[in-house]
Amino acid sequence: MRTLTGWIAVHPVLAFLVVFAVFPFLVPYKALATQVLIYGLFALGFNLLYGYTGLLSFGHAAYWGLGAYGTGIALAKLQVGSLWLALLAGPALAVVGGVVIGFLCLRRRGIYFAMLTLAFAQLLYFVGFHLADVTGGDDGLRGISVPPLVLPGVRIPLDTSLAFYYFAFALVALAVAGLKRILDSPFGAVLQAIRENSDRAVACGYDATRVKHLSFVFSALFAGLAGALDALRLNVVPIESLYWSTSGQVVIMTLLGGAGTFFGPFVGAATWLVLEDRLAVFTESWPLVVGAIFMAFVLFLPKGIWGTLLARLGP
Repeated sequence: MRTLTGWIAVHPVLAFLVVFAVFPFLVPYKALATQVLIYGLFALGFNLLYGYTGLLSFGHAAYWGLGAYGTGIALAKLQVGSLWLALLAGPALAVVGGVVIGFLCLRRRGIYFAMLTLAFAQLLYFVGFHLADVTGGDDGLRGISVPPLVLPGVRIPLDTSLAFYYFAFALVALAVAGLKRILDSPFGAVLQAIRENSDRAVACGYDATRVKHLSFVFSALFAGLAGALDALRLNVVPIESLYWSTSGQVVIMTLLGGAGTFFGPFVGAATWLVLEDRLAVFTESWPLVVGAIFMAFVLFLPKGIWGTLLARLGP
């Protein structure tokens, strides 16, 4: 076990490819595997901001929702025929949101920063709720049809669970590799220096505000891509995509898996979603059970599932 966790810690991208290549055949049904994959990417984006930069956002649903609505509107309202263009629209809109909201929120620190992120996310929620002609309002944005995947010399329909899973898997794998490259770069080292001691990083000559803003934008990009993929998965964008509960879910997933660890967000997403799926079969009060489990982890395993395994069995 020690050797395995050590190998995963050293080769997280390769471990991701190996695990999720067979993941649809390990869970009760393939749609759940796709949900874990997409929410894992969402948690990974949040983890970049919280786990590696030390900035707690309570409003990450904003970028998930912007990504979902960007892609959904491109397909349902603008009738964009290209899957790639529609998929690009979501993360692009999320990045714009990250640039603007990050610039404003980073003027404050600590709890004031966290509450500002929540306020902006709720602002977007109410904008989406009242712009029913564009977003569908309370009914959600419907009428999203997923175009086939067009590659040189091949046309692949994405209307089956397995086909869509491996499409999402390829994109999430690229995002995971990109994030690993960011964290291994000098920029990634500065992020972690800011997390440990922001004042010392500034004294060393780094522009902490600019670096935090870039981290915020990268985090929004990954969250937006996850939201765009979820819009394609569901063929609808519910207004709850922008709601505070979605922001709370990604915080819980990250903490369950282990904030500040590379593989932890996927472990946390899988734990949360599988527990939700299995417990909902037996009781309507499954949130109480999951909430109790989460509190137990916070109290007794504050490093999360994967963080605790690395601490006890890692290299």
